[in-house]
Amino acid sequence: MSNPKFAPLKDTKLFSPIKLGKYELQHRIVQAPCTRMRGVKESDGVNVPGDLTVDYYAQRATKGGLQITEATDISLYASGYPGIPGIFTDSQIAGWKRVTDAVHAKGGHIFLQIWHTGRASPPSFRGGKPPMSSSNCPMDGAWLDGTSCASCPPKPMTVDEIRAVVQDFANGAKRAVQAGFDGVEIHSANGYLLEQFLHDNINDRTDEYGGSIQNRCKFPLEVLKAVCDAIGPDKVGIRLSPWNYFQSTRDSNRLEHWSYLCDQIATLSAGQRPAYVHMVEPRFDEVLDEQQKIESLAHNDKERSISLQPFRDILRKGDILFLSTGCFNWENAVPKLESGATDLVCFGRWFISNPDLTRKLADGIPLTGYDRSTFYFTTPPEKGYTDYPIYTAEAA
Repeated sequence: MSNPKFAPLKDTKLFSPIKLGKYELQHRIVQAPCTRMRGVKESDGVNVPGDLTVDYYAQRATKGGLQITEATDISLYASGYPGIPGIFTDSQIAGWKRVTDAVHAKGGHIFLQIWHTGRASPPSFRGGKPPMSSSNCPMDGAWLDGTSCASCPPKPMTVDEIRAVVQDFANGAKRAVQAGFDGVEIHSANGYLLEQFLHDNINDRTDEYGGSIQNRCKFPLEVLKAVCDAIGPDKVGIRLSPWNYFQSTRDSNRLEHWSYLCDQIATLSAGQRPAYVHMVEPRFDEVLDEQQKIESLAHNDKERSISLQPFRDILRKGDILFLSTGCFNWENAVPKLESGATDLVCFGRWFISNPDLTRKLADGIPLTGYDRSTFYFTTPPEKGYTDYPIYTAEAA
């Protein structure tokens, strides 16, 4: 299924150049990180990028474009999800090197998103070990394996465990550069480990990592500074989702708390200040539609502004680029850029079903619709992954 024709966007701000870190981008269309679960299993908890992953990212690479990969494990059982690749073994580094080589051959740039899922993954995905988190507060509902989250509450991390994970992030970043990546994006969003320390409905600690927003921001900021120290700040981004509900995240004062975090990021020393911050639009939700999400935020959150603009304004003072993601298309991407509300626009689902999305947006070619049922692990694995058509005039 294709969507309606639209006016070519090649003469809009979407196709104007911009410098990110030390990289000169030729347009402002970014492939957003999307979990696809197509890694090749090598052993329990160890998945390696294979031929299909090389093809997938190469298909979507463009000269002077930026791609951000799916979230990638920084250590064994950092997530344990089936098919999630890692960056902690030599074989994984070699697999990713094939991906980065393919992207660079087309003149593109690619960052690796790195994560730890904390309480979001069950013991069955982690060799039987209980999940870690800021506290023993479980998520609502059930894990991907069907077991109740409440049946195995997470283990509150010790300070030594926190410091070890900080080092795991830094080591993962170093290995990403070794694999040829142009940089990394730290995943501190969507209810995963780092965000589990930020939300006050999860983090009930009484030590230096809990209580005040200053303390709850400490772990993510330590990771950010360690990664910048490891590979240089011009190769580092961080993803945040202040308006997120996913995985039982219900902070009491999102605007105030994430404004503090953004202020801390913006005022870091030049050697530890990231090249960009990537945020998820408040309208995006994994369950609710756009209108339902906005109405829910307006009803449940006592905020002055349900928008990313306050955070964008704070980050400007640190000359930090701003990336926005969440429900963008051919109609709303350009106005977002022209308003100054963002520097680059990230596309997720449309990039899944349109390997040549950048060209289609430039020339006004109708987009191929996506099939949600093929977003994650399919049989055969290429279905909905590398088999979406690339536009040709003859096929039009």
